[in-house]
Amino acid sequence: MAGVKQGDWVVAAADQVIAEGKRRGPDSPLVCASGISPSGPIHLGNLREIMVPHFVADEIRRRGLECKHILSWDDYDRLRKVPAGLPASFAEHIGRPLTAVPDPCGEHGSWAEHFKIPFRAALAELGVEVTEISQTQMYTSGAYREQILHAMRNRGKIEAVLGRYRTAKKAEVTDAEEDGDEETAGSGYYPYKPYCAACGRDTTTVSTFDETSTEIHYSCVCGHNDGFALGQSDGGKLAWKVDWPMRWAYEDVTFEAGGVDHSSPGSSFTVGSQVVREVFGGQPPAYLGYSFVGISGAAKISGSAGGAPTPTDALQILEAPLLRWLYARRRPNQSITVAFDQEVNRLYDEWDAVGRRVAAGEAEPTELAVRRRSIGSATRALPATERVLPFRTLASVVDITTGDDAQTLRILRDFTVDEPLPTLDQARPRLDRAQSWVTGYVAADERTQVRTEPDHERLERLSLAEREALKLLLDGLDEHWSLPGLTSLVYGVPKLQAGLALDAPASPELKTAQRQLFSLLYTLFVGRDTGPRLPTLLLALGAERIRKLLTIA
Repeated sequence: MAGVKQGDWVVAAADQVIAEGKRRGPDSPLVCASGISPSGPIHLGNLREIMVPHFVADEIRRRGLECKHILSWDDYDRLRKVPAGLPASFAEHIGRPLTAVPDPCGEHGSWAEHFKIPFRAALAELGVEVTEISQTQMYTSGAYREQILHAMRNRGKIEAVLGRYRTAKKAEVTDAEEDGDEETAGSGYYPYKPYCAACGRDTTTVSTFDETSTEIHYSCVCGHNDGFALGQSDGGKLAWKVDWPMRWAYEDVTFEAGGVDHSSPGSSFTVGSQVVREVFGGQPPAYLGYSFVGISGAAKISGSAGGAPTPTDALQILEAPLLRWLYARRRPNQSITVAFDQEVNRLYDEWDAVGRRVAAGEAEPTELAVRRRSIGSATRALPATERVLPFRTLASVVDITTGDDAQTLRILRDFTVDEPLPTLDQARPRLDRAQSWVTGYVAADERTQVRTEPDHERLERLSLAEREALKLLLDGLDEHWSLPGLTSLVYGVPKLQAGLALDAPASPELKTAQRQLFSLLYTLFVGRDTGPRLPTLLLALGAERIRKLLTIA
């Protein structure tokens, strides 16, 4: 898809989708498509399959045009393997449709529904509206019956297209992994694979097909041999590289995105583009390939089976607009990293900085557009935190208070002294995200454990300069009791010791003295030489507790 490498990729993609619709005809619908197989936890990489078409469809709707975003659930696909963390006994279901495999937790109607339900909830929280299509329902209802017969009767054309791209060994391996059609391509090639009537698996081989009667015969590795009239019965599906272009024609798809594994020369999209033209008489959609989604700090995740972080995991620590922003701000061919470790603080800082630039009228046009897409869709705005406080501050506070609401509110009121926070609800949902991050993703040895009693041994060993520094700090607490004031005080104590004003510029020597003071205070407060930002920690402790921990008996 040309023209999306510079500037606003969403606008450029929407322009091309609209142009493609006009090229097809004045009454041609605009349809953006996504497809996901609910074979395991639907992770943040899968989410990009949804978000790229979502932003394009949403841009089209913002222009006052109708655009449908369909989500095809590939729930009629076979179970290929049992994801890590799930019972190995489910291996007996390998080869069966995902909707025919029981829910591993016994709560939902099938394996497929078990993984669809939390993903649906995440999409709703993200403001993503899709029209869902179950491929199980489409295949078993006979909706594709004519398309299947057409493919079977034109299997020679399909085989010829596949043959053009069968020279690269890597492509052959990929094809075999996707749908198994390559291993039978050539002599006796059939683009359709039945599910066995006896064992329910797709471990079948078609032996004959009569184009007039539509009678098909197959054998299964389980030993069962059977046949049925393909024009009257439904119990199998087309191979992936035929199924995908068939659906483009059936749904009039105007735009679709796909991972890099589907986007290279000779890959599924290349082959599908030929198949849809030469076999189904349709047109390939405008297309964007997207890159991978990486995870920073994912090793600490335990909520998802197999450890693959899902949108539900991410939404526990990232506000929905921020998660949308991570997918909107990068061009599809750029990789994305979602943070679960300390980098989450930087992500929030960047997001808040964008908000400040937008509020001040200083944002670039593209940045402004990305922000607008992030905070809501064409149809609704997403819930937002009323009082935006720095995430790192909230995280430090809930860490220090271990989530005690009364203590948290006291500290945040001191933090917002110019306009005191009346209730914690005004700091939510961000405060809740900070709580989830601290309790779920900050290692125990990184949590803040404030001393309950003074470190008498270290206090007795204080040098004269250290004693003077602590006295200056304690004497200045009441006068400087606010976040800006305490910041000025803790950085200014070494300046006062040097006979300078609090606002004097810091020389290299003063910066060394500041670091030494910070290390001392952390040792006396939390028993190590680092910790949360000192001004925030001081606010959290309160003046009475500070004096208790820093005063020599």
